[in-house]
Amino acid sequence: MVLESLITPQISEKHPKQMFFFGAIFAFIAVIISYWVFYQYSSLVMVFLTTIAAAPLIYNLIKYEEEKDTQQFSETNLLKEHLKALKVFLWLFIGVTIMFSIIYLVVPSEKSSVLFEAQIDTLIEINPSMNIQGQATGSSVSTSAFQNIFFNNIRVLVFCILFSFLYGIGALFILNWNASVIAAAIGNVFRESFFMASAKAGGATFMTYITSAGYSLLRFSIHGIPEIFAYIIAGFAGGIISVAIIKYDFSTKNFEKIIFDTSNLLIISFIILFLAAILEVYVTPIFI
Repeated sequence: MVLESLITPQISEKHPKQMFFFGAIFAFIAVIISYWVFYQYSSLVMVFLTTIAAAPLIYNLIKYEEEKDTQQFSETNLLKEHLKALKVFLWLFIGVTIMFSIIYLVVPSEKSSVLFEAQIDTLIEINPSMNIQGQATGSSVSTSAFQNIFFNNIRVLVFCILFSFLYGIGALFILNWNASVIAAAIGNVFRESFFMASAKAGGATFMTYITSAGYSLLRFSIHGIPEIFAYIIAGFAGGIISVAIIKYDFSTKNFEKIIFDTSNLLIISFIILFLAAILEVYVTPIFI
């Protein structure tokens, strides 16, 4: 009751950047509770608890946006209105990712390996060159062909749509899971970069911390932010349809407008995902 009462959809849309701090708070509390109560399963429980904390706000936000579909907005203005909500999603995701990354780096390695056990296993499946401690020994950027990357991202996007449609805010769990995996990946790259930079500099300095942090964030943000934004848009569209069906709007004239609006959102998400795949294959490698 406390966490879900901290902010309303209207306030969050007016001040979307505040969601960065709420996302960080949700993630921090989730990690603490998971570690104390569900230590052995903390890598999954912390994702669930982060999702539960954000669920009331996100559901009310989607409901609030679905109501806009029934109002007299042109499609262009309606997309502008939705952009306010999408910014809330994005800043929430960034806050969760950054907090998970910080926790991964500051806690002792033996504890982080438990807190992020499932995430490290996922990274090892993606990149077998990682060792069991989670330290990257090779490139963590996929060297697969553009087609493989794009269709793999499409698969995730479809899951976002289905989860959001079936569970209302189901896509929020997928986004938080991706945030935790990306956080572990950022942490691995930071450690690898920091150790290499420290070795060259003859020891750890303030600049080695700064350059390592910048490098690890840049490595994933170039293609990661538009990719996640595409998932957010897709999950958002699925959520709007879900709310419309729950409210029985499918039996009204407004449902046709809702379908048209969500179709545009899905088209936009596919375009952004296509561009993100291009960035991942042809741009990101330039900086690594």
